[in-house]
Amino acid sequence: MHIAPHDNRNAPIVDVDNALVPLNYFNIVKLKKGEAFEYQVPGYETCIVPATGTVDVDVEGVKFASLGRRGVDVWDGEPEGVYVPSGAKVTFNCTSDETEVFVAGAKYDKVLDPFDVRGDGIDLVQYGSDDTKTHRKIKHILGANQHDKVGRLLVSELYTVGQGGWSGFPSHKHDTDRLPTESRHDETYNFRFRPNYGSGVQMLQRADNTPGDAYHIMDGSTICIDKGYHPCAVLPGYEMYYFTILGGLSQRSLVQYFQPTHAAQLETIPGIKDMIAKFK
Repeated sequence: MHIAPHDNRNAPIVDVDNALVPLNYFNIVKLKKGEAFEYQVPGYETCIVPATGTVDVDVEGVKFASLGRRGVDVWDGEPEGVYVPSGAKVTFNCTSDETEVFVAGAKYDKVLDPFDVRGDGIDLVQYGSDDTKTHRKIKHILGANQHDKVGRLLVSELYTVGQGGWSGFPSHKHDTDRLPTESRHDETYNFRFRPNYGSGVQMLQRADNTPGDAYHIMDGSTICIDKGYHPCAVLPGYEMYYFTILGGLSQRSLVQYFQPTHAAQLETIPGIKDMIAKFK
């Protein structure tokens, strides 16, 4: 499902128990200097990631100062994040001129400990190639490095390297718990483009070798992936970024099932197997 760019007025874009992606939660919060935002999401662990600007975060009295190092857009510096336990009460205050903050969540009942992710805690992987039109970079905020500290939530930022090309290929899905072949993970994306008038396409093919759906994605588009194979592409001449939320049903580790028709291309894309391993 495509949710078109809009002013959500700091209300969840994907709320709890969403009909398509009940394992996910997603909000975008925009504040000006001195403004604060408070939230509490029972039954969901969350992660606070400033897209731009800087905030001070308080999680049930545990404080994380000066979170966020980016200026004009998501290409302007490295990400940082704060993990928020399930149901915890959170307040964050804008300390820069303005801020745009992503709040990612996954359904999880157990209460763990809050922590921040900065600098060396970000796990970077780059794979693909210009020749295969699959060159991209992934910055894991809550990835394998935090596996023992998080319940079901995976949070990453994905960038195309260069202008134009494909992401999420070979096509894969993760909509059914049938371990060890595949895990059920709901997934939510929020896209950005550079320049911001760029755009792309999100495909969603429900079954191998049958016609599927395609969505025209623009700067600020949100996509909810409930089931099916789901590659996406950016137009030539533009760079694409997407904030990625994965919530597992029975485990945190993601097990992707690659579309049989295209699975042989796993052997043609440099570094893709290392990329897959980073979601474990």
